[in-house]
Amino acid sequence: MRRALPAVAAALAFAMAGAAMAQQSRTSPPARNAPAPPPAAAAPSPQPEPPPPPYEKELLRLAEIMGSLAFLRSLCNAPDALEWERRMQALLDAEGTTPARKERLAGAYNRGFRGFSLTYRICTPSAVEATTRYLQEGEVLSRNIAGRFGG
Repeated sequence: MRRALPAVAAALAFAMAGAAMAQQSRTSPPARNAPAPPPAAAAPSPQPEPPPPPYEKELLRLAEIMGSLAFLRSLCNAPDALEWERRMQALLDAEGTTPARKERLAGAYNRGFRGFSLTYRICTPSAVEATTRYLQEGEVLSRNIAGRFGG
């Protein structure tokens, strides 16, 4: 989750570039004096992104908390350490309705993860305290989003 999304996107970009290059090398060059092919039709403009839901801000904060917890719980060898990555994937599956929205959610998760990975190298009492506070904040956010907006 931490770097999986950019890595997958990069791998797809390389694969698509390789396929395009392979296809170009397989086609024979046009014969001399052959008429030029007609210009390609303009690609349709992408659909504008729908407006974000009213709970977008809270959802992004929840994703950031999940990223923080993914790092902190793993650092402190908590039994639920791997659960936070799975929960984030479930959130992306449920709420990542557009590529841009998926990107924002994953970015918030990665921001939370990176923020603590730059600060902590071992599990300290302050890391445990941060974990406790994030668990509480995440629980409140989850309840408020579900209570106000359903789900």
